[in-house]
Amino acid sequence: MFNGWYFFWVLLLTFITIDLYLLFKNKSKKAQDILLFSLLAVGLILHFTKCYYPPYSTDEARMLRDSWFVNICGANIALFPFLYFSKNKHIRDYMFYIGVISGLIAIFYPQEPIDKVDQINEYLDIIRFYYHHWMLLAVPLLRQLWGHHKLSYKRVLNAPTGLMLLALFIILNQIFQSELGFIPLRNGNMIPNYKNTSYIWGPLNQDGSMDPIGGFLAIFTPEFFKAMPIGPHKGEIKYWPWFWLLCPIYLIVTTLAFLISLIQDHKNFASDMRLLKSKCVCVFKKAKEKLFQNKRTAK
Repeated sequence: MFNGWYFFWVLLLTFITIDLYLLFKNKSKKAQDILLFSLLAVGLILHFTKCYYPPYSTDEARMLRDSWFVNICGANIALFPFLYFSKNKHIRDYMFYIGVISGLIAIFYPQEPIDKVDQINEYLDIIRFYYHHWMLLAVPLLRQLWGHHKLSYKRVLNAPTGLMLLALFIILNQIFQSELGFIPLRNGNMIPNYKNTSYIWGPLNQDGSMDPIGGFLAIFTPEFFKAMPIGPHKGEIKYWPWFWLLCPIYLIVTTLAFLISLIQDHKNFASDMRLLKSKCVCVFKKAKEKLFQNKRTAK
């Protein structure tokens, strides 16, 4: 994985992000918004035009399947252009946390390009892959650096909550795909017969194996979310769709979002912690004094 092309893309996208930041740093907010929205619009167009080059142009089944929004990044590619101009702090928080986290993961662990058998003939799709995930990272990051939005550690739950709501959208998307015949949703072993579902249906692969990321997430999942609760398959291994991710997502994503928020909101956090400490000390002193008075009264 860590070959010359890997570092080429990481360095190229880093330099592009830095250049855009410096070039538009002193531009008007309107100019910055036009740039960022244009990046999102191009990403949406690329998603629907990928059917014109391999591997989608040579594989009709894959083209019909992947033209939908079937994973976290794909769904965000569709949603971000429509969410961009929202003034809602919770929506902007979601775009920043999930965009940055998912973009970084995809760029530093580019599983899709790595798995490609014919990388030479599918170079356009590799370029699309990196653009899409860089876009999800760069747009909210640049908007944050230019001061369009301020994070608060008090709102970090927007990240996991938004992500779980997005997962419901993806589930609905795949159900429609299956009902309309675009994909076979699951095989005889009750395992989704589709790649890259962002683990919504469970961490198991079609052959019953589990990759490292899925295995890590499963550590935080309660056991009762890992088996069929009733029916003829009661007790068999079956990760509950969506529900099995609740604990891992809220634990991991909330922690990451909190740490990221401290970069910008560390002063408020420190101030609130000092205030909380003084309140705790005050409550402790009052409780101690009351206990002492009760002892004196008892004597």
